[in-house]
Amino acid sequence: MPLRERLTDDMKTAMKAGEKARLSTIRLVQAAVKDKDIEARGAGKEPLSDDEIMAVLQKMVKQRQESIGIYEANGRPELAAGERDEVAVIATYLPQQMDEAEMEAAVAAAVAETGAASVKDMGKVIAKLREDFAGRMDFAKASGVVKAKLAGG
Repeated sequence: MPLRERLTDDMKTAMKAGEKARLSTIRLVQAAVKDKDIEARGAGKEPLSDDEIMAVLQKMVKQRQESIGIYEANGRPELAAGERDEVAVIATYLPQQMDEAEMEAAVAAAVAETGAASVKDMGKVIAKLREDFAGRMDFAKASGVVKAKLAGG
């Protein structure tokens, strides 16, 4: 089922079940997707594909994780808990993230496949990883792993 339909169905289910927190998070996601659709239409493009919607969801998760850190640093655990709840709902629409060992194996394979020999080749490796593992890999962490591997690790 396309992601857009799944969001709509889940919104209806949450509404019927009276799950207010889940409902508000799904509505936030739909609003963000609609904003991007309007932006794309203004640029003469089609509505967002599932992959583009996934990118929006990943950005939303990242924003909330940053907020959690800020709230915890400033002694606001109740706000951090609200953000964690939103992350949990949004994460149900994202593919399972790779663990550390899977990421290192994927990086090693990408380095071998692209023939990267030094840190100068990092862009090729990251591009290959983005192509193969979009949505499943945290590229901020992956770039550190790639850099360590190419620097002689």
